[in-house]
Amino acid sequence: MIQPWHIWIIVALCFFIVEIFTSGFAVACFSVGAVAASVASAFSASLLWQILLFALFSFLAFVFIRPLILKFFFKEKAGGKTNADALVGKRGKVSADIDPGTGSGRVAIDGDDWKAVSADGTFIAKGTTVEVLNIDSIILTVKPI
Repeated sequence: MIQPWHIWIIVALCFFIVEIFTSGFAVACFSVGAVAASVASAFSASLLWQILLFALFSFLAFVFIRPLILKFFFKEKAGGKTNADALVGKRGKVSADIDPGTGSGRVAIDGDDWKAVSADGTFIAKGTTVEVLNIDSIILTVKPI
C-alpha cells in the first residue's frame, strides 16, 4: 500500500527530473520542500502541516540554498566581463602601425587581431605593447605602455 510520504518522495523526484531540463536551480527548491513534507508525513503529521512544511522549506531553499548554488555554478555571471567587454584592461602587441592620419592600425590580443586607434591621437609603431582603454563596436582604443 502506498503511503503519503511515498507520494511526497515521488513528487520530489519529479521536481529533480524537471530541474535537469531547466536552469537556475528553481524547480529543485520545490524538491527540497517535498522532502521536508515527506519526513513530516512519515511522522504522521496532518496534511496541513505537510503543506506548510513544503511551503516553508521551499521558501528557505529559494532564499538560502539557491543563491549559493548559483554562485558556485555560474561564477562568471556574477559580475565577470565576457566577450569583447573582457578586452578592456588587457594588453596586446601592435600588429600594424596605428596611424591617426590614415586611420589604420591593428592590435593582437590573445590570438585575435583587432582594429585599433590611439587614445591620444599619436602614432604607435608595430611591436609596441599597448593596453586597451575602451572598445567601440569592433575598434579598440589603446595607449602604449
